[in-house]
Amino acid sequence: MSTHISPLAGQPAKGPQLVDVAKLVAAYYSLRPDPVVPVQRVSFGTSGHRGTSFDKSFNEAHVLAITQAICLYRRTQGIDGPLFIGIDTHALSVPAFESALEVLAANGVETLIAKGGEYTPTPAVSHAILVYNRGRKTGLADGIVVTPSHNPPDNGGFKYNPPNGGPADTDATGWIQAKANALIEGGLKNVRRIAFDRARRAATTREHDFLSAYVGDLGSVIDFDAIRAAGIRMGADPLGGAGVHYWSRIAERYNVDLTVVSEEVDPTFGFMTLDWDGRVRMDPSSPYAMRRLIGLKDRYDIAFACDTDHDRHGIVTPSEGLVPSNHYLAVAVDYLFRNRGRWNLAAAVGKTVVSSAMIDRVTARLGRKLYEVPVGFKWFVDGLLDGRLSFGCEESAGASFCRIDGAVWTTDKDGIVPALLSAEMTARSGRDPGELYRDLIRDLGAPVADRVEAPATAEEKEKLTKLSPQQIQITELAGEPIDKVLDRAPGNDAPIGGIKVIAASGWFAARPSGTENIYKIYAESFRGVNHLRILVREAQDIVDRALQER
Repeated sequence: MSTHISPLAGQPAKGPQLVDVAKLVAAYYSLRPDPVVPVQRVSFGTSGHRGTSFDKSFNEAHVLAITQAICLYRRTQGIDGPLFIGIDTHALSVPAFESALEVLAANGVETLIAKGGEYTPTPAVSHAILVYNRGRKTGLADGIVVTPSHNPPDNGGFKYNPPNGGPADTDATGWIQAKANALIEGGLKNVRRIAFDRARRAATTREHDFLSAYVGDLGSVIDFDAIRAAGIRMGADPLGGAGVHYWSRIAERYNVDLTVVSEEVDPTFGFMTLDWDGRVRMDPSSPYAMRRLIGLKDRYDIAFACDTDHDRHGIVTPSEGLVPSNHYLAVAVDYLFRNRGRWNLAAAVGKTVVSSAMIDRVTARLGRKLYEVPVGFKWFVDGLLDGRLSFGCEESAGASFCRIDGAVWTTDKDGIVPALLSAEMTARSGRDPGELYRDLIRDLGAPVADRVEAPATAEEKEKLTKLSPQQIQITELAGEPIDKVLDRAPGNDAPIGGIKVIAASGWFAARPSGTENIYKIYAESFRGVNHLRILVREAQDIVDRALQER
């Protein structure tokens, strides 16, 4: 099997591809999940619970139950400070926010919502939690972000960030998931709730200016003086997401030449071009979804976009167009560790097991330690918080890194800061990230990579999750002896939820998606396209055999 690219990919979204928002919202309130059906249960993937109201995987019952479970979890953990809550621009985000606030207020949780009903990026919530908790030992804050990230417009999402500011770990999400499902099974009888109007007026509900707080602090992580002095012309496309009003405020606050391509917000996301599968998806790492900004590349010295909750970035340069996310992450590591003299000299570089091996090579040349973990940004949270990591990244264009002085910035993915970093590095080097990557491949080799996606049932995904090294019956990979077969990450020995096979000149990894009904094969070769094709073919054979096993 291989990824089938739709003939509609890259084309403007039209009527048949656009979600019926009225029906979607109506389904959120009217349809009730059946807890006996696996896909209708609360399920936290790599970053929260996601689904669509149309198939009863994200409905009012889910949000009420999850929020009540979070209230109970807070009590068990002694978390009694304020809870920061933010939403993105998906159609289901406002209904879910209202449902959540009804439960939070009924439970007496002090809840800080965005001033003026502003949308709130994921990193702004993480930033708010960390700033509030700085120096505190008691009365700690936590947060909720209502977002399905870059997923299609018919999706809703709900994730919890504990006092460390990052995505909740599996212990927390497992507890919340189990309690939420029990509440649904009990008919929501034990969910405390008051009407939204009362919840909005409750003494425990207050506004917080996420936008001003986040934007006002960006100067501690990005060198705007260099950007301004070099006169870098920037273009930013919010892709209709939660940071839609942040970019113009950044331009104003730091007096830089930054043009916002569009501030349109449309819950159908009808301004998008269709992704690889012919669906609307706000993925800034996809050349199909990024067609608009790529077309504008020659108007700016550097351009960038973020996904709907602004925790992923996409970089567009005059030299290359859309820079592949792994290429940019390697350049970012190389630039930051050479230009942040106040960072901890012992701090490591964090990456996921399916991120490019170019990051490994860059890290080794820098003399830094590599910290390789399973997919999911939650694995970087503690290291970013306590300073053991100065940089953490995952293959899907997600990253965060320290402030200029080495202190923690955010412990969740931040799409805005890596985007602005591309302008800083262009300003200080006189070359854009696409050109800087060419320096890396001249010195360290030129990898080529591919990612194959294919539909997978829940049963098939479960089989892939349990794939073990003992099931890999081959001794060579694309003509080279196999060096390692991993089902656990080298950095923290945690299960990777799939398999990774490594040889001298290439590797592949196979794993199910944590948020969609697909599986993914990642492959990378330092010997060229033909070698990569062999890697992918052999990986697909292994996956096919695994799926056929009883």
